[in-house]
Amino acid sequence: MTYRETLSYIYGLGRFGMKPGLARITALLKALHDPQDAFKIIHVAGTNGKGSTSCFLASILAEGGHRVGLFTSPHLISFTERIRINGREIAEEEVLSLAERVIAAALPETTFFEMVTAMASLYFAEQGVDLAVMEVGMGGRLDATNALSGILSIITSVSRDHCEYLGDSLAAIAREKAGVIKAGRPVVVSPQEEDSLAVIRARCQETESPFYGFGEAFTASWSEGGLSYRGLGLGLDGLSSGLAGRYQLVNAASALAAAELLGAAGFNMDADALRCGIEKAQWPGRMEMLGPSPRILLDGAHNPAGSKALAEALEDVSRKRLLLVAGVMGDKDADGILGPLFPLADEIFAVAPSLARALPSDRLAGFCRSRGAFAHDAGSVANGLSSARDAAGPDDLVLVCGSLFTVGEARAFLLSRDFEPFRG
Repeated sequence: MTYRETLSYIYGLGRFGMKPGLARITALLKALHDPQDAFKIIHVAGTNGKGSTSCFLASILAEGGHRVGLFTSPHLISFTERIRINGREIAEEEVLSLAERVIAAALPETTFFEMVTAMASLYFAEQGVDLAVMEVGMGGRLDATNALSGILSIITSVSRDHCEYLGDSLAAIAREKAGVIKAGRPVVVSPQEEDSLAVIRARCQETESPFYGFGEAFTASWSEGGLSYRGLGLGLDGLSSGLAGRYQLVNAASALAAAELLGAAGFNMDADALRCGIEKAQWPGRMEMLGPSPRILLDGAHNPAGSKALAEALEDVSRKRLLLVAGVMGDKDADGILGPLFPLADEIFAVAPSLARALPSDRLAGFCRSRGAFAHDAGSVANGLSSARDAAGPDDLVLVCGSLFTVGEARAFLLSRDFEPFRG
């Protein structure tokens, strides 16, 4: 098969939907001779901030001289974004080689995400990484990444999302996320709602896993000089974050706390590595600014908690008017996602990204108007971007938001790249 044919086959596995469970991925890894045993693993679970925290930590580890793999999902534009080593995306020919071997070893009912998790594990083993930062796909307890035994877990902010799979209460969702906690292994925990925190603490006590919480074991704050971090045994001031947005303070601090714990486990990094890792971290599609005039800001917040954080971050972005290019998935909470942004928006261009799950742009435009917003039915993402650019003045800000798929398609359009839409 060619690279495109291989991707078509792998993406096609998504038609069977999500099938939580560890039996299939465990069998697949065993058939591949358990490549995950060749390196150490850090799990990053949560609802919001997983990707940014993973990115910060991988950057710190690389700056510390370690060979570090990074596995994330979903991708914005290209499949190759999902698997990286020291910041370099996997090459297409490497994807093709890995996929051929993993497909040959897989059971017929193996899911897309299980296939890709196995590919990443095999790639990291063969490329000799020291550690791999594995972003958990959904939940934790039954997520394919949890078949890999980690030496440290990070749980970022837990909020309501994927309720049809994880439960309709914060406690239930937190219980699934806390499934990545390994017996006796340390756990770094970002700020949580009380119900989530109680569940995570209980799981740590049950597994005798040391608990390191933001505000207790470590903390951080913004000052005129930048980010200040007070950690387990280290204090750093004047840190410059490579990722924009005031909400990145917690993600950066969680990564720094994890790095301190990894240092105690033998993966030593000095203060300069921590500082440079935070500064050099890059994570496309999260408060990412493109274009000089008008400025175009991309942010993939796709649930109410993420959108609230985005709205707060916009307070630090100067502008005359704010124009939204917004597209959401039909099975998501459009009111919760766009509600925090309605009071800030002067004009909205409703779009539908190129996925069957997308909410039609005319329905989204009608919903926005019902909330009192000045909204247009712009159709496609490309047309929405073009229309917003035409309407924007030199001092206005165009924000692309509502879904990672909207942001990914917009980013591909702006960078003249092919867009590979896929959910898993």
